[in-house]
Amino acid sequence: MAGLSFYSLSNCILHVLLVHYCQSRLIGPNQPITATAGEDITLPCHLVPGENVAAMTLEWTRPDLDPRFVFLWRAGQDLINMKNPSYIGRSSLFTDELKHGNISLKLCKVKPADEGRYRCHIPEKNEEAFIDLVVASSAVSSPVISLEGIDRDKTGVVLECKSEGWHPKPELLWLDAEGNLLSAGPTETLRGPDDLYTVSSRVTVEKRHSNNITCRVQQKQISKSRETHRHVPDEFFELTSCSAAPIVIGLAVSLAVSIILILIGVFFIWRQNKTNVRRAHCDARKEQETANRPESDKTERDQEQDKLMLQDIVACEKNQHAVEKLKEADEKLKAAHRQLEKKDAEISNMKKEPDTSKPPPEKSQTSFEEQNKSDSANHSSKTGDITVVEVEKNGSYIFLKNTSSENKLLSGWKLKLQINNRESATYEFKENFILKAGKTLLLRQDAVNKPNETDADLLWMNMVIWNIGDDVKIDLISNTGEEQMLFKNKIM
Repeated sequence: MAGLSFYSLSNCILHVLLVHYCQSRLIGPNQPITATAGEDITLPCHLVPGENVAAMTLEWTRPDLDPRFVFLWRAGQDLINMKNPSYIGRSSLFTDELKHGNISLKLCKVKPADEGRYRCHIPEKNEEAFIDLVVASSAVSSPVISLEGIDRDKTGVVLECKSEGWHPKPELLWLDAEGNLLSAGPTETLRGPDDLYTVSSRVTVEKRHSNNITCRVQQKQISKSRETHRHVPDEFFELTSCSAAPIVIGLAVSLAVSIILILIGVFFIWRQNKTNVRRAHCDARKEQETANRPESDKTERDQEQDKLMLQDIVACEKNQHAVEKLKEADEKLKAAHRQLEKKDAEISNMKKEPDTSKPPPEKSQTSFEEQNKSDSANHSSKTGDITVVEVEKNGSYIFLKNTSSENKLLSGWKLKLQINNRESATYEFKENFILKAGKTLLLRQDAVNKPNETDADLLWMNMVIWNIGDDVKIDLISNTGEEQMLFKNKIM
C-alpha cells in the first residue's frame, strides 16, 4: 500500500514538470520587418511547439491605434466590425495553418502609415510576441541642388538641396570634393498627407572647399541613399570677391557729392539773400537822390556819393552774375551725382546676375523699340516655329532651333521641363532676347562645357537633371500664355 502511494506521488510530480516545461510559447522575429510601400508582407508569429489554435481567441493589435485591433479571431470567425477601419480588407490569417499553431498576419498593399509595433496575443495561454514593422517609400527623388544667392560676408555661394518622397525620415548631408562633411544650416523636414517626407537644407560654399559639392540624402534603417553632385563655376566666387570694391567706392563718392551739394546750397541761399538786400538798398538810394536833387544843385560831395552809389550798383550786378554762375555749377554737380547713382545701380545688377546671353546687335533706340513692337505683334503667340533639335540623354543640355524665316523675340517666354510627371522646372528667357531666323540655341547646365557650335548659348542654373529611362516633357509657353509641347518621350 505504501509502495502504491509512492508510485502515485511520483506520477503527479512528473506530470507537473511536463506541463511546466513543455508549455507552448509564442515566437516572433528578433529584428524589425522592412517592407516597401505597396507590396504585400507577412508578420510571422507562431507557437513552439505547435498546437491547434483554431478554436482559441487570437489578437493582432497596435497600441498606438484607436481602435487598436488590426485583426481579431474569435470562435472561428474574423470579427471585422472590431477592426481599425484602415485595416479592413487588408489584414488576414492563414486559416489552414492555425491547426499547426501558425497565427502569422498577412498585410496587403502596405502603406507608410502601417509602420509601428504590432502585438500578437493568445489570451487563453497568456502568451504574446511583439513585431516591429518599418515601411520604406517605393520611389524617392534624387536630390536637386539649386543656386540661392551670394553670401558677401563669407565671399561664398549659397546652395540649396531638396529631395522628396522619403519614408522613414532621412538625413541630409553636404560633402566637399574630398568627401568631408560641410557645416550647413538645419535640415527642414516636411511630412505630407501621404506620410512621405520632403527634406531640404542650405550651405554656404567658399572657394577653399573646391568647386565640386555633393548633396547626399540617406536612410540607414532601410539602407537607401541618393546623392547629386554640383560644380560651382569660378566666375561666381570671383563675383563675390570683387563686387564689394565698386560698391564701397560708389557709396563714398555719392556721400562726398551729397556733402558738396549741401554746402553749395547753403552758400547759394546766403549769397542770394545778401545780394537781394544790397540791391534793394542800392535802388532805394538811387531813386531818392535822383528825385530830390537836380543835377545842377549837386555839390562835389554829392557827386562823390553818386560815384560810390554807381560803384555799388556795378558790384550788385557782378554779384548777380556770380550767383548765376553758382546755379550753373550746382546743376552740373547734380547731373554728375545722378550719373554716379546710375553707375552704382549698374554695378549692383552685374553683381546679382551675370548676363550669359549674347547681346543684340547695336541699333538706335527708336529703331530697336520699333523692332520690339513689330516682333511682339507678329510673333508673340506663334510657338510652333521653335523646335527641339536634340535632348542630351544624360540631362546636360537642350538644343533648340528657330525654323521660321523671321526673328523671334522671346521676352517673357518660358521653357517648362518635367521629368517623370514630377514637379516641373521653368526657365524664363531674358528681356529683349532674340533668336534669329534659322539660328540655333543651346540651353545647358552651368557645369557642362559647350558641346558644339551654336548661335546662342544660355546657362540654366536650376536645370532638372534627367537620365536614361526617364520620361521627359518639354513645353514652350509664349508671353501670351499659349503653351506648346515641344518634346515628350522616354530617354533611350
